[in-house]
Amino acid sequence: MLKNFQVPDEIAVRVPEAAMRWTTERLLEAVGMPADDARQTADVLMYADLRGIDTHGVSNMLRQYLRQLAGGGYNPTPKWRVARDHKAACVIDGDGGHGMVVAPLGMRQAIERAAEYGVGSVSVMNCRHLGPCSYYAQMALEHRMLGQATTAGGVAMVPTFGTKPLLGLNAMAFAAPAERNPPFIYDAAPSVVAGNKLQLARRLGQNVLPGWVTDEHGNPIMEEVPVPDKLMLLPLGSTREGGSQKGYALSVIGEILTSVLCASGAGQRRRAGSAHHFLAYDIACFCDPDEFVADLDQYLTDLLECPPVAGSGKVLYSGYPEALTEAERRRDGIPYHPEVIEWFRGATAEHGVDWRLD
Repeated sequence: MLKNFQVPDEIAVRVPEAAMRWTTERLLEAVGMPADDARQTADVLMYADLRGIDTHGVSNMLRQYLRQLAGGGYNPTPKWRVARDHKAACVIDGDGGHGMVVAPLGMRQAIERAAEYGVGSVSVMNCRHLGPCSYYAQMALEHRMLGQATTAGGVAMVPTFGTKPLLGLNAMAFAAPAERNPPFIYDAAPSVVAGNKLQLARRLGQNVLPGWVTDEHGNPIMEEVPVPDKLMLLPLGSTREGGSQKGYALSVIGEILTSVLCASGAGQRRRAGSAHHFLAYDIACFCDPDEFVADLDQYLTDLLECPPVAGSGKVLYSGYPEALTEAERRRDGIPYHPEVIEWFRGATAEHGVDWRLD
């Protein structure tokens, strides 16, 4: 997480994970979510907060989820079903349920099928927002498998040279197991900056950096400015000269793997809510898992020991800083902005939930 999006230490309110987890579960139950589903949803949200993925934790997402659950936008008690089934692959109809409830079922199906067939491929349709894709990709690691998760995110990004948001923020995550080092875990949208980070920037009074967004007419803003009221996000690369066609194509690939593969439209023409796709690879079907882990550990060590450019930070890899953040936040508590704590104060009072966040 860039410093721009981190809550300054001098104003941060540190909350123990257990207290925030308990409060989140009770708030979700208050708007009709069964206890087991509330526990699962809170687990995904706390995963995000512990690992520093603040864009997808309680600060940004819980208030939205409560509104959607209370207002009928999310089905609090979905009756999900396997709609299509063929050996290593299946499609799950999520019945309009919360992604953090239904998506774990999809990844578990992928893992079970990979254990039998070597690879498991599962699409989930008619679902809602699932939070950080890395949560689901990482589920494969305890089975010594590779995990991948893709989601159809909000349509808020312009194609290269475009003036209309037609591209989804279709995040993709990939996880691979290690032993001596933290596992490799990648999770990113195909935009220059995640859409939810703009909410953090507004809360913290930070500017957007050059090449992150367009103006309302689709022109890339190539200078540092306050977060515009009307904007569209740019693909990775920002401009054609910077390679934005690559981020553009990654979004289209994500759309094909999710919404299109479920025959539920694409982009602004999506039907039946969000769609997600999960893959699991049983390493033992490709090579000796011990050799795989040893080779990957050595490679990750080589990356960490790469001499850095003078004056820059240490060379890292995806998943390494998140592992350090998780250890620190489990020890010292999760830092929240005072505005977030005040929102919780109001939400707990409204729903009759005890206050435990001091």
